[in-house]
Amino acid sequence: MELTDVWFVAITILWIGYFVLEGFDFGVGMLLPVVARNKRERGTMIETIGPVWDGNEVWLITAGGATFAAFPEWYASLFSGFYLPLLLILLALIVRGVAFEYRGKRDSTAWRRRWDVGIVAGSFVPALLWGVAFANIVRGVPLDDRHEYVGTLGDLLNPYALVGGLTTLTLFATHGAVFLALKTTGELSRRAAAVAHRAGVAAAVLLAVFLVWTQVEGGKLGTVILVAFAVLSFASALGALAKDRQGWAFLLSAVAVGVTVITLFAVLYPNVLPSTIDPAHSLNVENAAATPKTLGIMTWVAVIFLPLVLLYQSWTYWVFRRRISAG
Repeated sequence: MELTDVWFVAITILWIGYFVLEGFDFGVGMLLPVVARNKRERGTMIETIGPVWDGNEVWLITAGGATFAAFPEWYASLFSGFYLPLLLILLALIVRGVAFEYRGKRDSTAWRRRWDVGIVAGSFVPALLWGVAFANIVRGVPLDDRHEYVGTLGDLLNPYALVGGLTTLTLFATHGAVFLALKTTGELSRRAAAVAHRAGVAAAVLLAVFLVWTQVEGGKLGTVILVAFAVLSFASALGALAKDRQGWAFLLSAVAVGVTVITLFAVLYPNVLPSTIDPAHSLNVENAAATPKTLGIMTWVAVIFLPLVLLYQSWTYWVFRRRISAG
């Protein structure tokens, strides 16, 4: 396997980690006004992700840094063509992070409610726009012979991309609701499970439509299995939740999110950003890659430090593994 392929797989793994872990963060944030009935329950919901949300965002930083270093042409074309949606995602994440930090600085209901709006909006916008962005990456965008984006914002808001956005939005909402059901107790847990059921039905339909559409448009023989596995995993998660097996439900919803990411990258390979103008203008793992020396240095850094990061984050989740009561 070439180093370009190794780093394509590595970036796929980083996005899996980000969407699985930050996905339930987004879900909890979006559901703040839906599940909670009072300020104590809102505080409890935030406590469930308080120790981990900022650590989960490290996966995004690492994925962006890895893309910049391993595939600089891909990074450059993405951040020029997708400038507005990526800027909106960045601003939303900033607002969300500030809201988490400042929410408890004053003992005022009005103060907390204002920051709660920031948490909801800062979770909703990325959950929607990440799906739009990745759908466009897989579908392809207008790239000229210099690998520069020559389309408009309207080109990014095509039907396939909008379905992708709605898919990640509902998928993350369900994933977050299942996490809340698992991490809380009493009425709050039961209410979160009920929301997960309702959101899960919409998410299951959208996930099936989006992945089948992806398969029809550009799928390969092997990706049929991935599509079926992702949909089956998510359906099984809802089945486990119906039987009050919340741990299995969360695990299976995480598997569904992860396999969905794998499916998109498998359909995309060997391209990293296809051109809808001319396939010859597409960026792939070869023409978008950095030099072999750069990739070699990066590989050694990843081999040394990635296990340490994984061990530390696993330890964090173990320490904060207990359920939280609204009392």
